[in-house]
This record gives sequence, structure tokens and C-alpha cells, in this order.
Amino acid sequence: MKKRILIIGASGQIGTELTASLREQFGKHKVIATDIREGDSALLEGGPFEILDAMDYKALEDIIIRHEITDVYLLAAMLSATAEKFPMRAWNLNMNSLFNVLNLAKDNKIKKIFWPSSIAVFGPTTPKTNTPQQTVMEPSTVYGISKQAGERWCEYYFNKYGVDVRSIRYPGLISYKTLPGGGTTDYAVDIYHKALKHGEYQCFLSEETTLPMMFIDDAIRATLSVMEAPKENINVRSSYNLAGLSFNPKEITESIKKHIPNFEISYKPDFRQEIADSWPQSINDEVAQKDWNWKNNISLEEMTSIMLDNLK
Repeated sequence: MKKRILIIGASGQIGTELTASLREQFGKHKVIATDIREGDSALLEGGPFEILDAMDYKALEDIIIRHEITDVYLLAAMLSATAEKFPMRAWNLNMNSLFNVLNLAKDNKIKKIFWPSSIAVFGPTTPKTNTPQQTVMEPSTVYGISKQAGERWCEYYFNKYGVDVRSIRYPGLISYKTLPGGGTTDYAVDIYHKALKHGEYQCFLSEETTLPMMFIDDAIRATLSVMEAPKENINVRSSYNLAGLSFNPKEITESIKKHIPNFEISYKPDFRQEIADSWPQSINDEVAQKDWNWKNNISLEEMTSIMLDNLK
């Protein structure tokens, strides 16, 4: 069967790089990129692009029928720090966009869905280290609540209607191609920009705040892997734990100092500290390893070299 792919939220941190990877793999005309705003020139010139509000069911359905879409990657979402400022807007975007795609799949208008969850589904009562696939989940943020609800709906639509929806819980993602987008783990992107530009950085988290992170290349590889895995191998229909790196601001600073010896960091924790404190420090992803051979590749030292070299 011919594959035709729709990416919703293609201008974001994941969307930008995922679109490029999918176009490389399947051909640029088979990957339709959409977002509520125009993307950068690479996205616009790299293949078909359309403006789309993910909450507009009719517009979404129209694009799916017109382009004979088989697979949808739903990346549109309001992230953790921004969602705390606009709770209802975040809930409406994060949930309604998912329902739109799930219902189109239920009606056999699309074959397969990728929807990302997040470590934000975990909360203060979740085990902090080596957080297992199945555990206590009592998220305390708007973003986390919407992601946890989304996981339950994905599993429900699979069990009730046979919708082939696949998901991974992304840790904090780090990329040099896009600017921070309103997440609590954004410091780990911003710190590289400030290190090169100013030689110093004021961090909104405390120095010992260890969080699960991942370089974007590994996150894209995981996304493609879970979508390419045979249907019978996907045993988790809520969302898979995904582990990459775990580090804190102090450790990332030490890795930067190997390249920029005079780099200095100061700390001024804000409202994002409380969000970070509710999340795990490290993730157990043995189930993903077993089901679809997942393995993280890039270390903190390698990531720092890649980030600094490319941002220069």
C-alpha cells in the first residue's frame, strides 16, 4: 500500500526535523507538512506545505482526503511552561487535536497515527529514578494532565475501534535547528546559545535538577522506529517510556566548559522549578528495547560537541 504522510505541527522542534527525515525516506511529495503558521524556508521549499489549525476538523479532513493521507504525525501541542499560563487553551489544543485525528482513524480515513506523550505524565508521587513503564501517574501540570488523558484515549481507541495509534513519552529534547518552544527542559537548549553568545547563562532551574533528556537525532530515530515496527510488536498502546540521557545544569555546564573554559552559570529558579521537581530523574525503557529494539546512541559529551559546533 502506498504511504502518504501528514505532519501536524511541522514548524516545531520535533516537526522540523521529523519532516526532513520523512521526506528523505519516502520522497518529498509524499510528506505534507502543516502548521498554524508558516515554517522556515527549508520546510516550505522542501515539499508540500499547508496552513492548518489542528482543531479545525473539517479542514483536517479535507487535507487527508485531498492528499490521500495514510499516516498522521500529530505534533501540535502547547508545552509545559506555556500551558501553565494558558490552561484552558492548552487543554483545548492538546485534547481536541488528538480527538480529531483519532476519530478520522476510527472512520477509516487514515491508517496509522503517531502522537507524542511526555515525561510530564509522571508526577510528584512517581518513583524518581529508573521510572518504570507502568507506575503511579499523578501529573501536577496542565501539560502533564493533557498528556496522561491523551494516553488513556489512545489506548481506548485501539481497544475499542482497533485504531493503530503509537506513542512515546519524550524526555526533554535538545536541538540546534530550532529555538526553545516553551518547555521546562528548554534551559538545555538555551544554555548553548548563551554560552556562545555571552559566555554566561542564568538558569531558571537549580544546579542539581536532574531530568531525562535526549538529543533530537535519537528522538527522531525512536519516532521512526516505533512507527515502522510490525503492528504485533507494539504491546503498549498508551505510550512507551523512552530513555536517553539524565543530567542537571551543573553537569551540562561542565561539558560546555571543556569547549568554553570561561563559561559561567548562575541560578535563579522560577515557576518552572516546581514543574521540574514533579518529574522523574531517570527513565526505565526496557519495554521499548524489547518490543522494537530501541537504544539511545548519543552521550552528553557528544551532544555538547554537536550543539556548539553547529550553533557557531
